[in-house]
Formats: sequence, C-alpha cells, structure tokens
Amino acid sequence: MSKPLVSALIDTYNQGRYLEQALVSVLEQGLSPEELEIVVVDDGSTDETPSIVQKFLPRVRYLRKKNGGQASAFNAAIPETHAPIISFLDADDWWAPCKLHAVLEAFSKNPDIPAVGHAFYDTREDGTPTELVAPDNVSRISLSTPEETRVAASLKCCLATSKLSLRRWVMDRMGPIPEQLVSCADDPIMNAALALGGAILIDRPLCYYRYHSGNMFGFDSRDPARNRQRYEVQAFLAKYLPELLGKLGVSSQSVQIILDRFAADIERFEALQDGGRRQIFRLEMRSFRRESRNPSAGYLLFKAAVGALTLLLPPARFYQVRDWYAKKNIRRFREAIGDAEPTFPEVCRRVPLLKQD
Repeated sequence: MSKPLVSALIDTYNQGRYLEQALVSVLEQGLSPEELEIVVVDDGSTDETPSIVQKFLPRVRYLRKKNGGQASAFNAAIPETHAPIISFLDADDWWAPCKLHAVLEAFSKNPDIPAVGHAFYDTREDGTPTELVAPDNVSRISLSTPEETRVAASLKCCLATSKLSLRRWVMDRMGPIPEQLVSCADDPIMNAALALGGAILIDRPLCYYRYHSGNMFGFDSRDPARNRQRYEVQAFLAKYLPELLGKLGVSSQSVQIILDRFAADIERFEALQDGGRRQIFRLEMRSFRRESRNPSAGYLLFKAAVGALTLLLPPARFYQVRDWYAKKNIRRFREAIGDAEPTFPEVCRRVPLLKQD
C-alpha cells in the first residue's frame, strides 16, 4: 500500500468539547483516505474524548496513553504516522478548509524547505475570531544569521503547533522530544526545522487558535500552579535548546537571541515568587534595555512612569495592570507620546477584527 501524502496529528488532553470541530476541519480538507492519514493521540483524557473519537472511527486512528504531557504524546504518536509530511493540530484549534492544499503546494515548490507555517486567527473560546495574525512581507525564515534569527524569533507564532507542518526527516534528525516538556513541545521541533533549513510562511490565515481558560501560555498572576508549570517548561527549554541548536550547527550568537525570548518570562516568575518591588523595578528596566533601542524622550518618560509603578504597586498587582494594558491594546495611545526601535523587528502583523470591550 502506498504511503499517504500527509499525516494529520491531533494531540488532546481533556479537550473533548472542542475535539469534534478539530476533526471535522481535518476531514474537510478535500483529501482522500489514501492521501491523508489522521491520527489522534489522547494523553490520558478523563472527559468525553473517547466517545467523541469513536464517532470518527475507522477514518481516524485513535491512540490512547497514560497522561504524561505533550512531548510524551508526540513521542508516542509520531512513530505511528507514515507520511513524509506531518501536520500538527491541537484539539482545541481547527483548520481552514484549504489548509493542507496550501501547505502541500508550498512543500512542492520548495523541496529543500523543512517546514511550512502560516497566518492564523486568534479566537475567543466560543470560536469568534478576534484578531488576524500574519507575517508582514516575510516568506522564509531561518536561523542562518543573527539578523535572520531575530526575524524568525518574532514570527515563531506562525509555526506553533496548529500552524506547523514539517518533513518527517526533521524528527529523525532531532530524535525524541524531552518528556519534561509537558507543554510547549512544539518549540524544539520548530527550532530544529529553522536550524535545518528554515520555514516557508504562507500569509493566508489557515488556522483558528482558540483562547480559553485551559491554555498553557503566558503567566497569570492569579494562577500560581499554572505559573509554576509554565516556568518549569521555560527553564528547561533555556537549558535544552542551546544543546539541541548547537548540535544542529546554529551559531552561539543566534542561540543567545533565541534564549533572550525566554529570559523575561523566567525572570518575571522568579520575581513574582520571591521578589519585592525593587527586584521588579530592576527586572522591568533590564527588559526595557534588552527589548528596545534608540528610545525617544517621550518613550523614556513612559518607561520612567512604568518604573515608578513597579515601586508603588505590589508585584502581583503590577502584573495585573500590565496584563490589562496588553489586552486593551493601549499601546496605540502610548505610541502618540513616543516610541523606540524594537530589538526584535516587528514583522508580525496583528489586525483586530472586533472592537475592544
């Protein structure tokens, strides 16, 4: 029997309420069973996931395992797929109908490229799109030079799990994913692909990324347990990625640029756990220097006000205010006062689709 063209790999853990939409979006790609293999890996769900998958058998292959996290799920499922291209999908997200045709076309036109990513929509929990996220005039990214690495670091969101498709040989080169990565297991995969030749980014939105209370992304000053897990994952990546990328031939300067993206999150967790207001002040000023260059006078005044706020508010309250600022997109008003040149280029375009609440 001939191999399929592409394997769709859906990882899930207690996402039964979203899984059917994800599966239907894969089935609606317009590819035959001979062309498209669909594998669901269930990381020990305790919800209705098995009964949801049951409705799609035998078109979908179902792998169930003991709960161990995302890396363990990938390690169990990837050897069970057969196509030369693997497309990942988190069970709480879903694909646009034309996704796989566009991805396969990009691979066909670029036979040397290890991975393909694309633009996407952020959505609310109910599936309402809130923002279009797309690469801005960038079609290929890699870690070949420090300058290209900064661009790639700014656009990795277009390669994260539900946007990531790659050639199987990338996984053969990097080997098993460390199972300490109970989340963010896609991070070493996308970095390996970028190190081994880069990625093509399609500027059309081909996926819907769902924000909900279970997302393991970012720090939340109100959720210490989730913060701790996120911190442990980020701290592990900061130790593991230099070893992986060095083995794949990435320069030490480019590796450090990648690590700088983790530094602020790690430092903020440590400051929230053990630090006082002065430590938060030093952290935010250090982050400011790391992330911006050539600030205007107005921007310096704004940062001075932020610094004063770190000294006036308790750390948890400061980060609640900071999160509110980011969610409300108040940056556009700050830009009227002054701005700075970002260390990481702003090559990711974000277009709001709904009015701010």
